[in-house]
Amino acid sequence: MAEVIDVVEHEPGCPLDRLGGWLTAAGADVRVVRPYAGDPLPTVPGAGLIVLGGQMNAYDDGVAPWLPAVRSLLAAAADGGTPTLGICLGAQLLAVACGGRVEVGAAPGRESGVVDVLWRPESGDDPLVGGMAGPFPGPSMHADAVAELPPGAVWLASSAMYPHQVFRVGAVAWGVQFHPEVSQPTFAGWAHELPDVDAGTVVRELADRDSEVVAAGRELAGRFARIVATSPAVRR
Repeated sequence: MAEVIDVVEHEPGCPLDRLGGWLTAAGADVRVVRPYAGDPLPTVPGAGLIVLGGQMNAYDDGVAPWLPAVRSLLAAAADGGTPTLGICLGAQLLAVACGGRVEVGAAPGRESGVVDVLWRPESGDDPLVGGMAGPFPGPSMHADAVAELPPGAVWLASSAMYPHQVFRVGAVAWGVQFHPEVSQPTFAGWAHELPDVDAGTVVRELADRDSEVVAAGRELAGRFARIVATSPAVRR
C-alpha cells in the first residue's frame, strides 16, 4: 500500500499540478488538504508532508488564518523526521516555523521565469538533491524570500538573484524557493496576474525549457517519494 503524503494547498491557483502525477508514478499517494475551503489540517504529520505556494506571505495570518497551524505542522514534521517539502511560500513557512526569517517584498525584487539554481558543495551528500544535475531549472514567481535560514539548516543551492533557493532543516525537511511542480497553463496564469512581470517573456522561457523542467521535477518527485517510503517515520 502506498504511503500517503499530505499536501497543503493555500489557494486554487497554486495546485499540486504536475507533481501529483509524478509522485503517483513513483509509488506514492497524495491527499490534498484545502484549508481555505474548510478542510481541517492534520494535527500531526503523517508519512510525508508537502506545503505549496500562494499569494499570501509567510506572516499573513489575517489573510490566511490557517497559517499558524501550518507553521506548527511544519515545525513538528522537521523535528520529528517526517519527510517534508515546502515549495515557494511553503519553503518560507518552513523557514519561519523553524526559527528563520522571511523578507516580505525583498529588496532585489521579483524573481520570475525559469531560474538556474546552482548547487552548493553541501548538497553533495544530501538525501534529496545530492548528485542531481546542475543547474536545476527552477520556474520562479516570487517577491518574498528567505532572508535568514533557521539555526542549523543546511544551505544547498542558490541563484544569481536570491541565495536561499534550497535548504534542509533537520534530516528530511526541505524548502525550495522555486516551483518544480508548475505546468505551463498554471505558470501563464500567474504571470498574467502580476503587473511587474513581463508575461510573454517568462511564459516563453518555460515553454522553451519545459523538457528540462519536467525531467528535473520528475526526478525530484521520485526521490522524495522514495524518501517517504523508506522513512523511519512511516514505520512508527
